[in-house]
Amino acid sequence: MYLRNFMRYALLCVCYMAVTNIYATEQAHNHQENEQAEHANEVSLTEQQQQLANIKVERLVLKKHKQTLYAPGEIKANGYASYVVSPRVDSIVVKRHALLGQHVNKGDSLVTLFSGEVASQQTEFRLAEAEWQRVTKMTPGTVSEKQILTAKAEYEVAYSRLVAFGLSKKAIAQTLTISPEKLGEYTLFAQTSGAVLTDNFAQGQRVDSGIELMLIADESALWVAAQLSANQDRTISNGSTALLEVNGNRYQARVIQEAHTINEQTRSRTVRLEVKNTQHSLHPGVFADVYFHFETEQEVLAVPENALTRSADGDWQLFVVDDDGGFAAQEVTLGRSFGDYREVLGIKAGLEVVTQGAFFIASQLTKGGFDPHNH
Repeated sequence: MYLRNFMRYALLCVCYMAVTNIYATEQAHNHQENEQAEHANEVSLTEQQQQLANIKVERLVLKKHKQTLYAPGEIKANGYASYVVSPRVDSIVVKRHALLGQHVNKGDSLVTLFSGEVASQQTEFRLAEAEWQRVTKMTPGTVSEKQILTAKAEYEVAYSRLVAFGLSKKAIAQTLTISPEKLGEYTLFAQTSGAVLTDNFAQGQRVDSGIELMLIADESALWVAAQLSANQDRTISNGSTALLEVNGNRYQARVIQEAHTINEQTRSRTVRLEVKNTQHSLHPGVFADVYFHFETEQEVLAVPENALTRSADGDWQLFVVDDDGGFAAQEVTLGRSFGDYREVLGIKAGLEVVTQGAFFIASQLTKGGFDPHNH
């Protein structure tokens, strides 16, 4: 009986020792695999290698970054510095004095027109002026006060009608002395200095009142109509600046107005900017790329775009300096874009990361992880 119990105890001890050995072997194997996996994601480089590869390391810190918002735009004439030349009465074009693209000064002649209504009104003005001169030269008491007031009123009404037709003071004064065949002809003058942007008429053409003959605009300051997506709810404050790119050239523009309605056809809202054009290199109708720049409201972690590489399974990764001075790959999640920088999530601030030369380290990591014997 004693011998049987002893044999049973000895067998249990042998089994225990065997299980313990198996467990220890598995633990050692797992530890070895973990070390291999850990070292498989690490790269060690000498100082000379780092210098040759131009490796640059920076500490990852929280800070605010500039954010860029793109919008297509179009250069337009400054509506506050533009003037539409149009007749105030049905007329016929007699002669043009300014050409498309020509720069004119305030007071320059633009176009001469003829109108039968103007001729009729000029005749009435001549008669009213003659009557007014007659009664004012008569001996006091020979005409009644009513006659004097009536003559004065008719003269002023005739004068004001010619002004309403667009005749200048000089042209109205010349009405009294011009020959009868010239009655009805009148000239429109530039009310502001600028360039002639449009001239939609031909000599001899009959034009209705109110139709645009010319558009004159001061091109020293132009507008830019930037079209933002209706889904873009970012508020763009008046006075904020934006970068304008036109044909490879860059200009600084300033936001002056923002529309609060959505265009039903384009499903976009318009932000109006003003750009200085002292060199006259910009012209209405030209398309432009508009870049609005904002600063993030909160501090974020961001790295240069070339600091990011793809891991073997396709995830984004950074290389972090470990305690031994090597470079260990750490997967991250990408956030917002800040120009040449990219927000990174899933990593702590204060770590030293590779910001230049990451591609070289990734290639070395790939070489180190390649086993030709598939072991």
